[in-house]
Amino acid sequence: MDNEKDYIIQCENLIKIYKSSDIEVVALQGLDLSIEQGELTAIIGNSGSGKSTLLNMIGCLDKPTAGKLVVDGKDLFKLSKNDITKYKRDTIGFVWQNNARNLIPYLSALENIELSLSIGKNKNKRERAIELLEMVGMSHRKNNILSELSGGEQQRIAIAIALSNNPKILLADEPTGSVDTATSNQILGLFRELNEKFNLTVIIVTHDRQIASKVNRVVAIRDGKTSSEFIRKRSYAEELQNLKEGSVNSEEETHVELAVLDKAGRLQIPRDYLSALGLEDKNKIKIELDKDRIVLYSPEANTNEEKVG
Repeated sequence: MDNEKDYIIQCENLIKIYKSSDIEVVALQGLDLSIEQGELTAIIGNSGSGKSTLLNMIGCLDKPTAGKLVVDGKDLFKLSKNDITKYKRDTIGFVWQNNARNLIPYLSALENIELSLSIGKNKNKRERAIELLEMVGMSHRKNNILSELSGGEQQRIAIAIALSNNPKILLADEPTGSVDTATSNQILGLFRELNEKFNLTVIIVTHDRQIASKVNRVVAIRDGKTSSEFIRKRSYAEELQNLKEGSVNSEEETHVELAVLDKAGRLQIPRDYLSALGLEDKNKIKIELDKDRIVLYSPEANTNEEKVG
């Protein structure tokens, strides 16, 4: 891996195998990923692709089977139970889709945050809880219980709780999965604000590909490996400025897709590409170096006449 950059998360050839009786399920099979300090990154993929498994391993809620996983300079394979407890307390904040995992329904918003602060060494819990409510724009709802809050408001309180330990990394598992589009945009806007204001590393796992228009970097996982990345052509701030000036081309792609090449030179070709070329059922293809590009051919193609890629 490139050690010149300030990576807060490094995954190399990460493997996770779940065993049940005589059945083995491979959730991750050689995943490579590096995330820099202060990045706002979305990880997308279909159900079962391994994205939530990756998030749980970064949060030390699950253990990798093999590979390399270093977070904030700590090798997660070598942590003791006490080290893991300290790591969770000092490094990671978690936001879940299911509010039952974030909030206690009979407590007010303020009391929920105060409870989370009681786990740490905060002396002025009330003062810090109010500060966190202000950070997520919810100080006006501090005395309301769960049933009196909308889904978006509940999620904002959950984010405040996730921030109560001043984490270096905020992990969000489908944080907009149970809210409407307008509320989803507000929550994503809050993540961006926290990321920019506090240089907080934020990783959002989602199946919603529309999220790509809101973040600079999107990592796609398929079959337990990173298959491609979507990198924003212009910064989000530039996009907003262009929108204000009315100079946005609605048909222009905001991101460029890059295939991910692993250390062995392997890459995952998008299924849509393979299908378009009639290669989805083939396990061998012809490959040729043509000046500054690599060209793929069907095994049956005459490379002198018929190009399919």
